[in-house]
Amino acid sequence: MAKGYIIAHVEVTEQAGYDEYRKGVGAAVAAFGGRFLVRGGDPERLEGEGKTRRVVVLEFDSPARAKEWYHSRQYQEILPLRLGAAKADLFLVKGVDP
Repeated sequence: MAKGYIIAHVEVTEQAGYDEYRKGVGAAVAAFGGRFLVRGGDPERLEGEGKTRRVVVLEFDSPARAKEWYHSRQYQEILPLRLGAAKADLFLVKGVDP
């Protein structure tokens, strides 16, 4: 089965609030078998235009599991922290079948 990936481009607008969000998000991701592949990093633009943002990539066992995590009570309880402290684009993508 193909893995599910959450890819986020994040612009932090309020660091203290985002730090609070980060304290809880790891446990929420782990509870659904997910793991961080990229968490911030130092993005270097190779092509395109626009503002370089923080990049986050999460891996889950399947796209369905990634959706379960996103819609879970555990994540939805901390999501307002991120929404109040950052602007983000989140995408769910299906990995290549093995």
